[in-house]
Amino acid sequence: MNYQAELDRWLERAGEDPDLIAELREARQDEQAVSDRFYRHLAFGTGGLRGVIGAGTNRMNIYTVRRATQALADYLNAADLPKSAAIAHDSRVKGELFAREAARVLAANGITAYVYPRLEPTPALSWAVRYLGCGAGICVTASHNPAQYNGYKVYGEDGCQITPEAAEKVLAVMDRTDCFDGVKLADYDQAVAEGKIRMIGDECLDAFVDAVLSLRPGNDVSKLKLVYTPLNGSGLECVRKLLGKMGVTALTVVPSQEAPDGRFPTCPYPNPEIREAMEEGLRLCDEVHPDLLIGTDPDCDRMGAAVPDGKGGYRLITGNEMGVLLLDYLCRTRMARGTMPENPVAVTTIVSTDMAVPVAEAYGVELRRMLTGFKYIGEQIGLLESQGHAERYIFGFEESYGYLSGAHVRDKDAVNAVMLACECAAWYAGQGMTLLDAMNGLYEKFGFYRSGLVSKAFEGEDGMKAMERLMQSLRQGPPAQIAGRKVTGKVDYLRDDTGLISSDVLEFRLEGEGKVIVRPSGTEPKLKLYLSVRGETEADALASLDALGEGAKMLMERK
Repeated sequence: MNYQAELDRWLERAGEDPDLIAELREARQDEQAVSDRFYRHLAFGTGGLRGVIGAGTNRMNIYTVRRATQALADYLNAADLPKSAAIAHDSRVKGELFAREAARVLAANGITAYVYPRLEPTPALSWAVRYLGCGAGICVTASHNPAQYNGYKVYGEDGCQITPEAAEKVLAVMDRTDCFDGVKLADYDQAVAEGKIRMIGDECLDAFVDAVLSLRPGNDVSKLKLVYTPLNGSGLECVRKLLGKMGVTALTVVPSQEAPDGRFPTCPYPNPEIREAMEEGLRLCDEVHPDLLIGTDPDCDRMGAAVPDGKGGYRLITGNEMGVLLLDYLCRTRMARGTMPENPVAVTTIVSTDMAVPVAEAYGVELRRMLTGFKYIGEQIGLLESQGHAERYIFGFEESYGYLSGAHVRDKDAVNAVMLACECAAWYAGQGMTLLDAMNGLYEKFGFYRSGLVSKAFEGEDGMKAMERLMQSLRQGPPAQIAGRKVTGKVDYLRDDTGLISSDVLEFRLEGEGKVIVRPSGTEPKLKLYLSVRGETEADALASLDALGEGAKMLMERK
């Protein structure tokens, strides 16, 4: 492609958004800047679109959103699916604008667009798709990415993110759709007047919160003292409604992160996995002294937490630890109350902690491992439902702070996770224990499992090629040892028969109960290495993890 010619075309045609024109004029003398904006179309997959907000085919803007929505509309019109779609957005910059543009395209193509009138969580969008009987859903969000990002998640009629097969069909249409000349557009106000664009009523959102509430194990939380931060995102409305119905009265919301703000001024990387994002809440904990600090990411599908460390401070609970805690708590509670179903099923991912295996075995729970991405957990719920046994599903989690204990939605749900964490913390408080005490008890019982993540960014066209070469090198010449530990097994999820769909992931099993999983991120230009070890003591496990981290860094320097 002649990038400069494409830039000139955008300068001529993209005048609806003055921000884009100003950016293109500034970039036109910088060959690298022009190339980065136009060397490809923003990748579309099962996670939809995600990228930096700005001008060009490799950016999030009204034209890339329109193009994707036109392809989705064509897909819906060609399929035996309801001709309607639900739309939501979070607090991201231009989120409301992108949601409106998507609605305009759908309406122009004969697809009724149901739009949340204000920002709402991603799980509320998954709920709305099924509640309203839609053929698809769109959530404008970049989840936990930095402030300069926005994204566009697409959901199927089952409330799951779309399947690879559906994504391929949408992508095939996108490939032949021009973002300027190939898109139909309706006038927004006129489409609203004609009923082609409709607002989603409060009864839908209230039904979502009630569906979460119906999953309560039932432990009293009225004495719980809680600090909560929505990280300037979309979680506050639903979380506050839920906690009120649960009877939590001692709630303090972090003031600087309460109001929606897509610039995320106090946490440039609004991810509750990262301590920096939780610092405002941790400082408030020093004043309020709560039993629990909870944070939800901007689209409220991930939840992070911190608990008293017994030394006057607070310790963050990792995603794997929270997953194991909640799995154990749900099993323990349901067994005690006689509500555990026959042949119960829990679902996690290949990159999540191996500690889930012995915990599930202790309660007679079948543990299923899926590829990374909560849509695969959602698909397992759908599979059980199609077999007439949705009740067998009791819990799903992934290491990246995603949790779900019911079939009400088919994506990770931080509103649900807040409920579970509060109940779990309150139950252990009744035993004179914190969640940290509980976690240490599980370590003593099952072994000291520790997990880590090493990653490397590969920006731009050259970076993407370098990442592809590295994956090819590891695939064709796998290491014999990592950090001095012998590689005892390898799984290539792209080429081996794993029972899962093919995916560009490599797993190296190490002697002494360890593993390294190598996976290109599906949402960022980044290679991720997931590390897992087990030790007989905490010190042993931490030393093994440190050594494995250094070995993982060396792997990424391969040529």
